[in-house]
Amino acid sequence: MKKVFHKIMSMLMAFVVLFSTMSFTINMHYCGGSLMDSAIFQKVETCGMEMDNPLSEGCSITKKDCCKDEQVVLDGQNELQLLIDKISFEQQIFVATFIHSYINLFEGQDENIVPFRDYNPPFLIRDIQKLHETYLI
Repeated sequence: MKKVFHKIMSMLMAFVVLFSTMSFTINMHYCGGSLMDSAIFQKVETCGMEMDNPLSEGCSITKKDCCKDEQVVLDGQNELQLLIDKISFEQQIFVATFIHSYINLFEGQDENIVPFRDYNPPFLIRDIQKLHETYLI
């Protein structure tokens, strides 16, 4: 049980480190103010209503484009190195006590300890079942 718990916790911590250092981009395509498509690791598909540049065709009238592309960049953490020199003495004591108590937390007992094994049972003054006439059948 202890080994399985340690394996699960180590895999969980590996995923936390992986996802905290990974950066990715979210691409979104809006058409007329409503979201048409969004993608995380690839290019978004457009709605096909984008306007070409009217100045290249020789037209002097410009019309406002209804489509808009947005890009949200989520940067990951670049520095993961924790300096041990900056940890105060109280924090070091806390970490040492936490580790010591965590290691001893899952320690099992070698034998079953029964604290009342050496004592005699109390004397029977009256037979309660016979007094109340309750019998198990």
